[in-house]
Amino acid sequence: MGRIPTAELCRYLLSGQLSRRGCVHLRRPIAATAAWHPTTRPLQPSRPSRARPVTTRSFATQAHNADPDADALDTPTSSSLTPPRAPVPPVVALRKQLKEQKKKKKKNADNQTVPGWELTVGIEIHAQLNTARKLFSPAASSFNDPPNSHVAPFDAAVPGSQPLFQPETVIPAVRAALALGCAIQPVSRFDRKHYFHWDQPAGYQITQYYHPFARDGRIVLYARDGIAPEDGDRVEIGIRQVQLEQDTAKTTAHPGGVHWLDLNRVGLPLIEIITLPQIRHPATAAALVRKVQTLLAAVDACVYGMEAGGLRADVNVSVRRAEDAPAGPLGTRTEIKNLSSFKAVEDAIIAERDRQIAVLEAGGVVQGETRGWSLGSTETRRLRAKEGEVDYRYMPDPDLGPLVIGDDLVAHLASSLGVLPDAEIDELVERRGLSSKDALSLTTLDNGARIQYFYNVLGALEERLGLGGGGDAEGDQRHALLAANWCLHELGKLTELPSDLGMTRDGECRVPSADLAAILSHLHRREITAKVAKELLWCVFRGEIATGGVTQAIDEHGLWFKELSEAEYAEIADLVAEGETKVLGEFLRFKQGKAKAYPHGKLMFLVGKMMRAGPEERMDPAAAERIMRARIEDVYLPAMEAGA
Repeated sequence: MGRIPTAELCRYLLSGQLSRRGCVHLRRPIAATAAWHPTTRPLQPSRPSRARPVTTRSFATQAHNADPDADALDTPTSSSLTPPRAPVPPVVALRKQLKEQKKKKKKNADNQTVPGWELTVGIEIHAQLNTARKLFSPAASSFNDPPNSHVAPFDAAVPGSQPLFQPETVIPAVRAALALGCAIQPVSRFDRKHYFHWDQPAGYQITQYYHPFARDGRIVLYARDGIAPEDGDRVEIGIRQVQLEQDTAKTTAHPGGVHWLDLNRVGLPLIEIITLPQIRHPATAAALVRKVQTLLAAVDACVYGMEAGGLRADVNVSVRRAEDAPAGPLGTRTEIKNLSSFKAVEDAIIAERDRQIAVLEAGGVVQGETRGWSLGSTETRRLRAKEGEVDYRYMPDPDLGPLVIGDDLVAHLASSLGVLPDAEIDELVERRGLSSKDALSLTTLDNGARIQYFYNVLGALEERLGLGGGGDAEGDQRHALLAANWCLHELGKLTELPSDLGMTRDGECRVPSADLAAILSHLHRREITAKVAKELLWCVFRGEIATGGVTQAIDEHGLWFKELSEAEYAEIADLVAEGETKVLGEFLRFKQGKAKAYPHGKLMFLVGKMMRAGPEERMDPAAAERIMRARIEDVYLPAMEAGA
């Protein structure tokens, strides 16, 4: 399945540029994509001349004697004047995440519920949109660039500067909302949310609190997503709204109460996804955040995942006694800010739930407040009192008109979403024959890039095998299983971290998909052995085989599989079976009904002896097993029965 990148949609919808790769060269063409083109753009105001961003590479704003409990502070890596570029955090393999999650579930099986109490959780997810510009300025979006190198006057709140809405930010935002099943509002408006903090130069944040651009969505979680066992096989969580808003500056703490600000992050376009308070278990909350990240990656709406800081979550937690549910009111909620991992979401909810229960059981009252959480901690910490609408002094932004999104744009973006992860997993399982576990891993690894790599490999493999997509279902499954096994397991053995593969959004990495397909085509035709195939994969990964040079390398090093004849296999089988009367006696006992199970282990013992006795480079283990089994049934056992 091909996916249309957001950048290509932006070029097409906003400037009429049609990429050759985009709407016409997908593995699954999308109907009417190339024919449709907007003649009116209600969301795009007339553009003034493009302002040049203010470049302030040496600028560093210092805030002294700051609140030590302030949330969202980054730990410095250096105390030098110009902090070094922080490396992108490594991506943890999903298979490892699932393994650790399974261990944790087994160890803490009772942590999902507390007898006599009911937990209620709502989540606010902040995701950075995949755009080239900021939300209200033409400054470039950046990740990990030198501090304060992409700052427009409005970003720094220079007096007299005004917001200039960037239309391209609407496209990934609408794609994300559609993936979440939301209804797009024809007209939405921007509000100012006032608060004073050093990371907000203007003293207010532009958001869409009262009139968001999307409402009434839902997300369905299944057992394979990692929900709590108490939720059964399926649970549905409602989404109240999705709104556009600005990001704040990045703060780096230094000794002596000094904080450095990087205004590159000010004004980056975010969407805030607000769920209904319908989550009852911590594991389900973590599964929801993980599922949202997968959906946003699938539609190319989000720049980075939680591991790299492109997605953050705030959780609202409350508890009440079980006898007060469901008719009674919810308990007083507290908010835990800026959780940056799936594990942090689950652990923070458990800690806050237990804290609130302890307060109530001691006769106390839970205070509505904002709290923080540190990885590895066992309890939350108070940050400040919980603000409300009055404290934030919401008001319509007088410098921004309404955002009008046309039905034609929504229809076009809906038609170009492609297949979403749940439908894709179902297809991989039902049509391609993959296990649910492998299908989930493919769709989730590398922020969705691994599944595109799989499709690239599978397409190239079928092309090399001369298949036009009309083969038999069993053959299609064999090819898909072969490609999936190598894309997941063999590729994963090359590095300790998936990030070392250099996987791109287009589904390419240090092992080009065409080269892996070449290796698999030779392996499928039994022209090379599995051992040689793995050695070739390693050489391609290390750059010892040039791109497109797999077949040439096999020729140059004489790696073609010259298999033994049936007679040669039989000769080796006879050689290793000689003197193994006791082992062969196990097969005779099974044939006579004296043993219930076929002695498969004894068979593989004899096959192993065959592989060691003969030229391994000319032997196929499957063929050796087949011939040894036939010799046992047709030659050795009849001889033993005749001798008896």
